[in-house]
Amino acid sequence: MSETTAAIVRAGLPDAGEILTVQRAAYLAEAQLYGDPFIPPLVESLARLREALEQGDGIVLKAVLDGRLAGAVRARFNDRTCLVGRLVVAPDLQGRGIGGGLLRAIEEAVSGSADACALFTGHLSEANLRLYRRAGYRETHRERVAAHLTHVHMRKPLEAAAGAVGGTGTAETAEPAGA
Repeated sequence: MSETTAAIVRAGLPDAGEILTVQRAAYLAEAQLYGDPFIPPLVESLARLREALEQGDGIVLKAVLDGRLAGAVRARFNDRTCLVGRLVVAPDLQGRGIGGGLLRAIEEAVSGSADACALFTGHLSEANLRLYRRAGYRETHRERVAAHLTHVHMRKPLEAAAGAVGGTGTAETAEPAGA
């Protein structure tokens, strides 16, 4: 599919319901792939997502395309490492570059506050693994978390960007699930 340019901006509390809806839709395919309908992104509550949006130590970005929430990504910090999570794209918009755009935007947003980004995905999630490898992430280790699931942990060093926003800004740019 062709690359789609979506506006990527910081998400706020009013976006919580829409983000949760896209998250659940995107992670449904992951749940089917692993035969597990109880993966954390599918059972996360709206209250927990609101907490993530309200916390000052993390960042949640959203991708908006034609007035619609097309995807989202979250980041929090462990010292100078940005922990990227819940990268999601609406199923009907997957494969258009939105996931890659969200990943680039979160990296840009944290480049002044983090030396590296780290994330994980399931061992069977080939589209996610391809996306992360193309974006410069390298596998650091694997962790068996259940009989049916091994997490593939990946890391990417970041270069300090001139004028970086230190985790509080927004970006305008052109999937686990939906990458």
